[in-house]
Amino acid sequence: MAKLIIHQDKIIDRYAFLSLCPFGALEYAGGSIHAGAGCRMCGLCVKKGPPGAAEIQQDETPRLDKAAWRGIAVYADQTEGEIHPVTCELIGKARELAAVIEQPVYVLLIGSGMDEAAQRLRRYGADKIYVYDDPQLKYFRCEPYAAAFTHFVNTVKPGSILVGATTVGRQLAPRVAARLKTGLTADCTVLEMNENSDLSQIRPAFGGNIMAHIKTPNHRPQMATVRYKVMRAPQRSDPSGEVIRCSCAGLDLSSGVEVLRIARKEQEQFIEASDVLVAAGRGIKKEEDLAMLETLAGLLGGQLACTRPLAERGWMDAKRQIGLSGRTVRPKLIITAGVSGSVQFAAGMNNSDTIFAINSDPNAPIFKIAHYGIVGDLYGIIPELIRKIQAKKEADR
Repeated sequence: MAKLIIHQDKIIDRYAFLSLCPFGALEYAGGSIHAGAGCRMCGLCVKKGPPGAAEIQQDETPRLDKAAWRGIAVYADQTEGEIHPVTCELIGKARELAAVIEQPVYVLLIGSGMDEAAQRLRRYGADKIYVYDDPQLKYFRCEPYAAAFTHFVNTVKPGSILVGATTVGRQLAPRVAARLKTGLTADCTVLEMNENSDLSQIRPAFGGNIMAHIKTPNHRPQMATVRYKVMRAPQRSDPSGEVIRCSCAGLDLSSGVEVLRIARKEQEQFIEASDVLVAAGRGIKKEEDLAMLETLAGLLGGQLACTRPLAERGWMDAKRQIGLSGRTVRPKLIITAGVSGSVQFAAGMNNSDTIFAINSDPNAPIFKIAHYGIVGDLYGIIPELIRKIQAKKEADR
């Protein structure tokens, strides 16, 4: 960690030196000038102050033995033995990353009665599947799961760990990272492996206006969470890889939370699971006009989705919102109607197989990522599109 050292004997004009800090972090007390808690280490007092009056000292970073940390690990998110699909996507990505540095891929599975789940995971190409199976791990509780997770990391020492940004993953990953005293990058959209085993974790920042490239070269493991549908799942193959059963003896699996029962919610069809989406944007003038797009989605066997402005107006449920603050989708076809194509929206759908855009503005950003586009009024195009699809369906009967 850096610290600001101020040499009092080299300060000529105390008031002029105090005024150098744009954050007001320089303070005069007890006959000397000190840097307060607001110091940002910007270095202006070093550059503009009297020569030698201030300096920034960097603490020496302990040298990390990267060779002691090998492999890419994926946390298998499961509920009552059902593996969340994001796990398969992350195993596929882990295989790509591991190929760059010629290291193995591990999967961590925590729960109770995990034999069948472990066998299913063998079909996605992991080299080893580590299973922590114990009755106390039947239901997810953060403390005992974190204890098993931490034990796995300290024993196997994977260089990088990928966790799905699910309800469970968002709770578990930061707790484990804190126990391991390492970094965690949330909601990554791109992951790249360098030949020195440093993981480039790329995610939108400042509302999607920039892409932040984050590295943790002096700490291991490197941890990242990734949303569902961001990566592409590999094809199922013949079972391979070794299942290693880990002992929970000696682990503190206690928790202040007791799960009494699990009540299943009524089954919902989320937009992430739909192969066809029709996305409504700011170009929709009235809430009643959404029925037109709903009709189009129904004819195509898909669902209606929206951008953030429509969700904020209350016209559609937030669960149908696409984008950084909504959901990430990867349908075979997405039709955007009246969507400008902001960076925030594009980040949630730009991996779709086919993007068909309708917008009256020829300079709309959506056309930069669309495979097909029509410049025109959606109120004239959508009804005609509906008419032609209905006519085709009638002719095929």
